[in-house]
Amino acid sequence: MAETLMSVRKPTQAEISMAKKWPVWEKEPSVFDWSYEQRETCLILEGRASVKAKDGSTSVSFGPGDWVVFEPGLECVWDVEKKIRKHYRFG
Repeated sequence: MAETLMSVRKPTQAEISMAKKWPVWEKEPSVFDWSYEQRETCLILEGRASVKAKDGSTSVSFGPGDWVVFEPGLECVWDVEKKIRKHYRFG
């Protein structure tokens, strides 16, 4: 089930333009638990991370230029390998 709860792809030009208006979040290398109560859409600006579903069913890795979507209900572990900067939007 978790494979439908997170996805990574390259964004369209329209999505990139839209994301530039969103806030920016940064995180130093670390490992932490997280759960999503609402959808989060991200445009990765720099860094590298992987996110693994807590049930072990799937994981995704992403870096600069990736469009990442996390769906509500996802319980996961973030592993920030290289400082992450991303534009993000909830909802």
